[in-house]
Amino acid sequence: MSRRAFSLVSFLIVASTLLAACGGAATPTTETIKVVSSLPMTGASLTQTQTMVNSIQLRLEQANYQVCGGKYTIAYEAWDDASAALGKWDPAVETENGNKAAADKSIVAYLGTFNSGAAKLSIPILNQAGPLVMISSANTYAGLTKPGKGEADEPDKYYPSGVRNYSRVIPADDIQGKVAANFTQAQGAKTVYILDDQELYGKGVADVFEATAKAIGLTVVGHEGIDPKAADYKALMTKISTSNAGGPPDAIYVGMVVDNNAAQLLKDKVAIMGDNKTVLYVGPDGIQTQAFIDGAGKEVAEGAYASVGGVPFSELPASGQQFLKDYEAKYGKLTEPYSVYGYEAMNVLLKAMEDVCAAGGKLTDRAAIRDAVFAIKDFSGVLGVWSFDANGDTTLSDMTFYQVQNGAYVAVGTFK
Repeated sequence: MSRRAFSLVSFLIVASTLLAACGGAATPTTETIKVVSSLPMTGASLTQTQTMVNSIQLRLEQANYQVCGGKYTIAYEAWDDASAALGKWDPAVETENGNKAAADKSIVAYLGTFNSGAAKLSIPILNQAGPLVMISSANTYAGLTKPGKGEADEPDKYYPSGVRNYSRVIPADDIQGKVAANFTQAQGAKTVYILDDQELYGKGVADVFEATAKAIGLTVVGHEGIDPKAADYKALMTKISTSNAGGPPDAIYVGMVVDNNAAQLLKDKVAIMGDNKTVLYVGPDGIQTQAFIDGAGKEVAEGAYASVGGVPFSELPASGQQFLKDYEAKYGKLTEPYSVYGYEAMNVLLKAMEDVCAAGGKLTDRAAIRDAVFAIKDFSGVLGVWSFDANGDTTLSDMTFYQVQNGAYVAVGTFK
């Protein structure tokens, strides 16, 4: 080698060393992993799900979309599991989303679903793909996780690998339906007529309500499923208006989501039986959204009740209050309760990822992330201090009832 060539090589070596020392070309690059959410971003549920997506993005922005000291960069995609044809979540679309996530090895977590019926389809698909962990901010059907709380073959049929991969940060319907029946009785009701939208979630919470009502002495006058696509429910409400010894029941409980014609159902109930103080109107978290009030009308919705897991915003811990402040600074006034659950889902996922790295694992290992999620104990988050149990359920069990007052839902009490 000539002296000139040797000098050039020496210069390049010294230059590269200096660049590395200064954080130049030799700075390690981060590895990109992907997290997706699968939620209905079309239809009436959008008022709820958009706040969940906003909250997920907010948490990622706070982490600079990085985890494990910058070793990994997180790419987030918000998938829609609804279709314009149905105007709500679509089984075909959710199944497609599940298969797409299973096949894409860069995807290490699936945040969803919103509807329990959708989870029923995607859990088994993702269970055989690593398994790929799911964290839901909204599913409440108890049979997805709890033995003896749903159908005889639930929940085992959703986990063909024999390993649980599905978790949720919101209390399930075995708690919600029970609290709702006790709440309805506490409002002075002695008789109740139960309706449901014939979906997994709606019927599930209505069934728990019915079982509890019978156990506590609240007389169930009738229970039937409605057609979510009906033009109106005047005939149904006329029938209910004379179902209790020739008169109306003291209360109507509806197990349903807002997408399934919930506003029309309430309109016809008020038209036939009067306001929601004359005959109480009580529902679950599926109707606790501003879209329900707006769809029915402020005056029609006045006095209606709906339950939601957790405590009201005003009672969240300090970290929850900071979330509200940060969210509203970026997105504006927040009223939808699922927002904080979307944030917590991403919050706990980041904690699990950090735990994997601390143990020397890799975030490209789906099973390692799943294991870390299920190992979460005494997590101090925006919802309080809580853990995942062996079934993947949160240990939190608070339920808050809200009543429509002057066109908005207002918290009226928290129960267990």
